Parts: sequence; C-alpha cells; structure tokens
Amino acid sequence: MSSRILATKEVSSRKSLKFGSDSRRGIEHFGHRTFNQTAMQQSLPPEVFHHIIQVMQGSATFNALYADILAKAMQDWAQAEGATHFTHWFQPLTGLTAEKHDAFIDWKEPATLIEKFSGRNLFYGEPDASSLPSGGLRKTSQARGYTSWDLTSPPFLWKSASSVILCIPSLFFSWTGEALDMKIPLMRSNIKMADAAMRLVSLLGLQANRAFTTLGCEQEYFLVDRSYCQLRPDLLLTGRTLFGAPPAKGQEFEDHYFRAIKQRVLAYIQDFEDEAYALGIPLKTRHSEVAPSQYEVAPIFETSIAAVDHNVLLMELMREVAARHDLVCLFHEKPFAGINGSGKHNNWSLGTDTGLNLFDPSDKPGNSLLFLIMLTATLSAVHEHADLLRSSVASAGNDHRLGGNEAPPPIISVYLGEGLESIISDIEKGASPCAFLNTLIDLKIHTVASLRRDHSDRNRTSPFAFTGNKFEFRAVGSSAHCAFPVTVLNVIVAQALNRMIDEIETAYKLSDDPHVLNLAAMQVIRKYLLLSKDIRFSGNGYSSEWVKEAKNRRLPIIERSFSCFSVLTNKKTVEVFENVLSKDELSIHYATQLDHYCKVNDTEAKLLEELFYTHILPNGIQYQKEMVTSVAALQSLSTSIDFEPQLSFLEKFSTTLNESIRNVDSLRETRIKAYAFQGLEQGQFFSECVSDKMLKARKSIDTFESIMDDRLWPFPKYRELLFTL
Repeated sequence: MSSRILATKEVSSRKSLKFGSDSRRGIEHFGHRTFNQTAMQQSLPPEVFHHIIQVMQGSATFNALYADILAKAMQDWAQAEGATHFTHWFQPLTGLTAEKHDAFIDWKEPATLIEKFSGRNLFYGEPDASSLPSGGLRKTSQARGYTSWDLTSPPFLWKSASSVILCIPSLFFSWTGEALDMKIPLMRSNIKMADAAMRLVSLLGLQANRAFTTLGCEQEYFLVDRSYCQLRPDLLLTGRTLFGAPPAKGQEFEDHYFRAIKQRVLAYIQDFEDEAYALGIPLKTRHSEVAPSQYEVAPIFETSIAAVDHNVLLMELMREVAARHDLVCLFHEKPFAGINGSGKHNNWSLGTDTGLNLFDPSDKPGNSLLFLIMLTATLSAVHEHADLLRSSVASAGNDHRLGGNEAPPPIISVYLGEGLESIISDIEKGASPCAFLNTLIDLKIHTVASLRRDHSDRNRTSPFAFTGNKFEFRAVGSSAHCAFPVTVLNVIVAQALNRMIDEIETAYKLSDDPHVLNLAAMQVIRKYLLLSKDIRFSGNGYSSEWVKEAKNRRLPIIERSFSCFSVLTNKKTVEVFENVLSKDELSIHYATQLDHYCKVNDTEAKLLEELFYTHILPNGIQYQKEMVTSVAALQSLSTSIDFEPQLSFLEKFSTTLNESIRNVDSLRETRIKAYAFQGLEQGQFFSECVSDKMLKARKSIDTFESIMDDRLWPFPKYRELLFTL
C-alpha cells in the first residue's frame, strides 16, 4: 500500500485535540506570561518603575544604575514561572526570529555555581553577525554583532515541551553600528513620523504630548494535515506546492468564506489563541477565508512596535501549536495554484496620547483640516514613492500572489471611496468641500434596525485603500515581516507631511488669524492633491483597461519583484530614509532581498527537478509499461476488438510524459546557466528565464498528474490537501 493511501487512512481517523482542565482562557490571564507594566509595578521599587515608564514613553533615557535591579526582578519573576534559561529574542533580516539560550548560572568560585542574571545579561548580547544576513557587510573575519533589549517591548516566557525560556525582545546591530534587523529601522521611522505628526498637531493648535503609529496585521494562512505535508517535500522545503493538478472543485462555489469553522480546526485556533492571550497578543477576529483550508486571524490594533513583535511571535506560535494538532500551518503567499493566496493586510494609522486619530474624517473640532492634510500627505507620498512601496512587499513568494484570486495587482494605487473622492474633487475645483452624509440603510423589515451606511464601499482589488480611519496596505504578503512596509510608509509620509507643513508655515507666516491658516493650508492641500491625482483609482484593479490606464498615468508597473529591488539604492530612496537607514544600511536590505530571491528560485527549481526525476518519472514509466503490456496481451487474444482508443490514450500519455521530461530537462539546463551570473544579473536571469521554465515544467507535470493512475501518483493531491480537515 502506498504512503499516500496510508496517510489518507491516518488523516481520516484524526480526532480533535481536547484541552486539559487546567487551561486558563480569556482576558483574565491576558499577558500573564509577559513582564508587562503590571508585573514591573509589583516587583520593582516605585522610583525604578516610574523611570522605566518614562523611558518607554520616550520622555527619559534609561539610567544604567537601575540595570541590575531590573534584571533581578525579571529573573525572580521568570523563575517563579519555571524559567531556566534566557535569550535575546531578535528579528534579523531573514524575516524570522533568532535566539541563543543561556542558563541563569555563573561561577561563584571554582566548582560552585550560583544563579545569576545581571543588568549586563539583560542589555548585552553578542551573536555572530556574519552568519545572519548582512549584505556582505559582516564577514567571517569581521563577525561581531550585538543585541540589546528594546525597553518598549516587554519580555515574555516561551513555553515549549517542558522548557520555559525568558525571551527578551532585542535589537540587533553590528560592531560598527549598522542596523542588521527589522526593528531598528522601524523604531527610527516611528520617531520621524511622530515628529512630523507633532509638527502638524502643534500648527493646528491641538493638544497632544506625543504621537505614534498604529498597526493591525490581518494574518491569513492555510492548514494542512501533517501526514500529507510530510509526503510533500515541496511544502516542507518551500512552503508551496511546486506542482499539483487543479481538483474538480476549488473555490468556485464560494462556500468556504465565513463558513462555520470545523471542529478540528476550531480546536487548533482556540489553542493558539489561548497561548496568544497569555503572551499579551490581543487577538479579536477569526474566520474561514475564501479558499478551502484557508483562514484568517486578526488582533485589535496596537502601536506599530507592539503589533510587529506580536505578529512575528504569533506566527511562531501558530506553527508550534499546529504540530500539537497534527497540522502544518502554511504562511506562503501562494501554497496552492488556482485558488486564493494569503496576505497580511497592514492597517496603518496615526494617533496621539490625547486620543486623536490623525486619519479620522469626522467633524470633531480640529479634525477636518488635520485629516485633509494627513490624507493629502499620504497620497503625495504614495504617488512619489510608489516603486519604493512596491519594493517593500517584494519577494519571490508574493510574485505568485499579487494580481490573482482576490490579491491586489502589483500596480500601486490608492482607493478612497466615493465620499472622499467627492470631497477631494470639490477641493481640486477650488470649491468648499462637502461634508460626509450619514445615510441609513433601511431593509424594510421592522424587526431589523436601520444601519448607518459607511462613507464608501470597499475595493478588494486596491493595494492601498482608505478604510474609514486608517489605510489598509493589502499588498503585504502573508509570510512577510511587516516592519519594513510600515517603515517605508512612515518615512515617505513623514517627508511629504514635513514638506506640506513647510509650505503652509511659509504662506501662513505665523499669523494668529485661523482664517489665514485655513486658507494657506487649503492652497497647499489643493496643490498636492492635483500633483498626486494619478495615484487615485477606484475601479477594477484586475482589468486590462487599468493596466493601459496606469501606463498612461506613468505609474510603475512592476509585475516581478526583481525589477524593484534596485529602488532601495537610488538617490531618492537614500534621501527619504535620512536618519532612518544610511546608504550602507539600505544596501544591506537590497543585497539581502536580491540574495533571498535568487536562492528561493534556485531551491524551488532544484527540488522540482529532483521530485520529477526520482518520484514522478519512475512511476510514470511503470504505468506506461503496464499499459503497453496490457494492450499487447489483449491484442494477442483478440482481433475483433478495436484497440484504437486504448492506443490513443497510451500515445497521449507517452506524449505528455515526454513533454514533461523535455521541460524538466530544459529547466535544469537553464538553472545551471544561472550560476554563471552574479548579483543583479543572476536575479534577472532567474526572474526572466528560470521562473518561466518552472511554469512550463509545472504545466506539463500537472497535465501528467491528471491522466496518471491514481494508485501510482506518489504525492497527496490537491483534493486531499485542501478538503480533508
């Protein structure tokens, strides 16, 4: 019996995992595995606690004299929960996380150990910087790197098997001071964005002490039974199926979106939600997505630093908890061809400590002008840096998703909706903008209350859409680290906002007359709305007409990620990243993106070749041999039967087999040619040549699968991967 058939029997006998009676759920244990403000207040002297709060709010610099006190309190808290080790948990340019565990021990004297965790342990770590992506900046002979706790992120306890580890969210940088992680640029860009926002708040005479960016990450994912996944080396090594004939039923019935979640899946979701609450991750929404076996989870929005940390931590948590349920959680942007891919919609906004939302279009005092300036600055920024924004979501995986099956197209545009477009149109014409109308939807059913209609509809084909009081960056891929897209948003909007404020202040000339300020502001708003008009689009982003229109508007049309990597090195990008990433630090991101892109394409091509030559081809030849033997035997027994249909099928099968061999051979030859190139030229060759050969080989293999004897096909099929949970 084949491994695939055995796996099917095993999958069919799975039972939902039940929780133990000691499981604590709900908000009563929210954050109990984090060294948060509550834990700090309970374990620190008042003066130290208040100092830490000031540091976290950005109003003070950490006093090193408190380091040992803080470390001791943290150690006591962690060990009370069973922790034996600590680690600096950081986020290198792999897009994943990294950690090295150390025990809470040190020598007291020869042969005598003591428990110890010092302030130096808390704030100082030294990983090998040459073994993680550095764009060639750190070599084996220049390997020193540092990690240090980011005080804005509370340490947490990670429980795995019987181990409990104190994880200290940290920054990662080189001996020479360059940022080698995802968080340092984000934190610097937050400062830049906050400074620009506070300039605007002050200009308009509004009350606030500090501003901050907020973020909500909607995380989409697929679930596959672990037994099936272990029989798919492509899923194990690349996160996506490199081949797979479409099943008779896909998502065309539209019967999975918001469908009741099946018991086994719900048990898994409840499990990781419970763990997430304990780690302080405020998950709110869960639902079935459009594609079979696809789901989504989303948190309440937080500050962008917390949201980024929580999203990376949540992905790790979802992977680990999936194993407990004999599942595999897939975050690849396109695990299965022909159905929806997965995104990580980044809902981005700006707020203040006084409760202002700078993207709130309501008629609260001071909000209207504040909102219009912020909206215009964002439109101007996206228009000027559309290629950079596209680069921030560029990856080999996202190339398979963008532009197909409900994912936005790779052409960056902004959707505002009818209400906002009407207001902007009035401003562009020089007229006074109309106010939003709060209309109601009356269903003419007396048992159903009338509902307020939103100011605009939704456009799921837009990569960057305004959704009420925030922008939703829908082009971010599901496996992506969301720090860099947010970093890019911060720096480009901050630049545009500062430029607008400079012009408003110049026109205003510090007059105390609010009418002069309003007039000056509206003139600047109108100027930049007209300049950025081409970036606004409300139609169908999937249409061929939009591609033609985008060309006429001279918007960048970047279908493959390779074409936008070099944007990170141009002069305009270096300027907009001032005080966030230096030219050398940007080159690290560029080199890392390019290197990863080439390696992904190379790995996928090599694996496709291996699986075809060692699994698919031998079984195909066996089936061909069986058919030849069968037809020959029947022909020897009878001359009155017409064997033409069988011979025709045998010919069709043999032709498809030969075509698959030729296409895979051609893929192998092309891949080998790629090694003659380096850097940008190699990336271009993979993008333009190897990936096309991959698609051609896949097409013939998928056709081959559809006519192959089912008992001889060695890999779980789409119908098994997608419809058995």
